[in-house]
Amino acid sequence: MTAELVRGQNHPLPQARLEIRVSAGKPVVAGATLSDEQGTIRGAEWVAHPASPNLPGLEVSKQAAADHRLAVDLDAMPGPVHRVNVLLALPVGVGGPVSFAGLAAPFVAVTGLDGTEIASYTITGLDSESAVVALELYRRQGAWKVRAVGQGYAGGLAAMLQDQGLTQAAQLAAVINEAVAQGLARSVAAPPPRPSDGGGRVRTAAAGGSTGDGSGGPSGPAPIPPVPPGPGPVPSPGPEPVPPAQPVTNGPVNYQHPGRTPAAPPVPPPPAPPAQPGQPAQPIAGDATGWTMDERLYNQVWGMFEDLARTTAAYRSAVDFAESRMEQELDRVLSDPRSRIGSAGDAARAEARAKHAQLVDQARAALDRDLAQLTAESEVVEPALPPAFARWDSPVWQGYRVPMETPMALRLGDLHLPERPELRIPMLIRLPLERGLWVDSGRTGSAEGALADSAELRRLAMDTAVAHAARMLAVYPAGEFTVQAIDPAGSAASSLAPLTQSGVLREPPASGAGGVTAVLARLTQRVDLVQMAIRGGVSDSLPPDLDTAEQLLIVNDFPHGFDDRAVTQLRYLADEGPAVGVHLMMVADREDAREYGPVLDPLWRALLRITPVPDDYLADPWVGHAWTYEPALAPAGSAVLHQVLGQVAEARRAWGR
Repeated sequence: MTAELVRGQNHPLPQARLEIRVSAGKPVVAGATLSDEQGTIRGAEWVAHPASPNLPGLEVSKQAAADHRLAVDLDAMPGPVHRVNVLLALPVGVGGPVSFAGLAAPFVAVTGLDGTEIASYTITGLDSESAVVALELYRRQGAWKVRAVGQGYAGGLAAMLQDQGLTQAAQLAAVINEAVAQGLARSVAAPPPRPSDGGGRVRTAAAGGSTGDGSGGPSGPAPIPPVPPGPGPVPSPGPEPVPPAQPVTNGPVNYQHPGRTPAAPPVPPPPAPPAQPGQPAQPIAGDATGWTMDERLYNQVWGMFEDLARTTAAYRSAVDFAESRMEQELDRVLSDPRSRIGSAGDAARAEARAKHAQLVDQARAALDRDLAQLTAESEVVEPALPPAFARWDSPVWQGYRVPMETPMALRLGDLHLPERPELRIPMLIRLPLERGLWVDSGRTGSAEGALADSAELRRLAMDTAVAHAARMLAVYPAGEFTVQAIDPAGSAASSLAPLTQSGVLREPPASGAGGVTAVLARLTQRVDLVQMAIRGGVSDSLPPDLDTAEQLLIVNDFPHGFDDRAVTQLRYLADEGPAVGVHLMMVADREDAREYGPVLDPLWRALLRITPVPDDYLADPWVGHAWTYEPALAPAGSAVLHQVLGQVAEARRAWGR
């Protein structure tokens, strides 16, 4: 039976291997400190945090998230450790809440490895505090207990760590905040809430995987994007029909036609074919709820992503447990002089290794079963994806027509894990873009990035940017998405050829100091005008010649050819542009921008980093796996980009845009 604790209450812990689960509704930092009998932290090496997530007997999350799972093995704690404090703190400098007063009461639970809840605590009464000690696990007379603490600190992480006796509290707090900011910049955002069909079913989970519940995963649902500044309907997040759009006075400009017909009720997923006795159900495309087939496929892809993350996490956890158990058994054999040598010792070691092999084999069998189910689902889903979600080599592009409506999401590439590299999950992001993109042209840690020289990486990065821009042009209605390019030295002419030769660029790529200044001034003015119209409630008074289409600015070879004023304007566009339909795609090597110092750090954090070659740097919002990202590029020698962009240009001419 679960013990629901109140502040100050304690409860015995019946086992040593535990999970501590945190749910906060908004991204928070979860960490833990080890302390001695006096409650003092002996040094920074006794603090587990995103920049250093592993300590003996303790593992915490590597990034901020709305939900966390912390692993604890009390038997593996060092001898001097008598207390483990579980800490929660709000991320600093990322635009989130500044105190817990703006969040729902955080919930913390201590569970066994099988998920059985031992004790839980809802932290109430928080106001101006931005950091809190949630729980304390402490050792008393050889037994471990948990106590509900709920001690908050308005001074944040630094004040909390200093209160526990850490002398370098301010320095460590800065390190943690920097690691969290970097983690948020590299993480894949959780999907928005998925509508339910009334019975709670969202999709068919892979065998052994988790079934989507419409919550967007443990990290909580991502916010529904605002009404886009360009025309086109907004995908509805709920089961109610969307009413005709009304003029807005306190939000993003809404160019949706006021006579748009309300959306139809959500369509339930098609029934799955009956399964053969003893066999798993056969997957089908669109096996998720949604208002349209595209939305059902979107939800299904996110469900596959979550299932693969969780089943892999279960496998890795089982292997870690098997190795830990074998090490403990071998240590016991070696610690006993009577069994250290001789046949008894050999038999004990062989038995320990046999148990390890058996546990690993069982875990691998479960993983293979789940992966086989997910692979079968992927083979069915991939051919059914619409152009916005499909690979460039998909046959769907052969029948491409310029759409009349904006899709709900866009494919940026593929994600996979080392346990099954051939199982690729599409990386989909919601439209309109909520943050800009940064195509990293610098060296990466992957084999492909290490083998390519600098010039080749820059060319690949620009090719990647053009492929993404072409896809955005292709999935928006004619004239509702505009691309501009800045190429200060004219070094990207070959990569930009598909855009320039097709005529989808209204102006040639800007070059030289004058061209850079003119483009940035024009886009900055557009952002200023729309923001002032929104704040003043006069959205209908915008200049008649203002281009209301979504804008994408491709910036090549940054920071070469950019002065301090241009850098400031780019930072402004990255921060303020997405809310009013101006998006940034930087093609840059961060090392080249070191001369500007830390002034550009907020710029990189505001953008989603993608690489032109496969690299394992993206994290999922559930368990924080390092996923390998591969960009969505057209096959070598294929003319699909030219064909698609030619149709886009022709449609624009036909519509007079």
